Amino acid sequence: MLSVRLTVTDIVRSRAFYDAVLGLAVAFDLPPDADEETRERLTFLFGGVIYQLGDSLFGLRPVASDRFDEDRFGLDHVSFAVDSRADLERALRHLDQLGVPHEGIKDIGAGFILEFRDPDDIALELFAPGR
Repeated sequence: MLSVRLTVTDIVRSRAFYDAVLGLAVAFDLPPDADEETRERLTFLFGGVIYQLGDSLFGLRPVASDRFDEDRFGLDHVSFAVDSRADLERALRHLDQLGVPHEGIKDIGAGFILEFRDPDDIALELFAPGR
């Protein structure tokens, strides 16, 4: 199991983006009407959300005060695996429908990638193995 959490500047904007683009199920979220005990138990969310991604977790934490730069120390990009190039083609059409700028599908030898960015300019990609 892998757990990754990105720090974002605006949780409402980021949740809307990731919900629309990836459509993942929510694993942990603070309900708006949560009582004090629930709020205390879920303090690890920092006001964010954690999604279920297969056997792994992918979260958003809203405390960033600057913009993403893959040339700084730390994260370069986040890649999500899909099953096939056909899935990438469907994702490309989906991104187009949402108005999300993206690169074209690239053949990288070992497979294919589709690159795009989130609202904080974090580099994302979808990867499909070559067949």
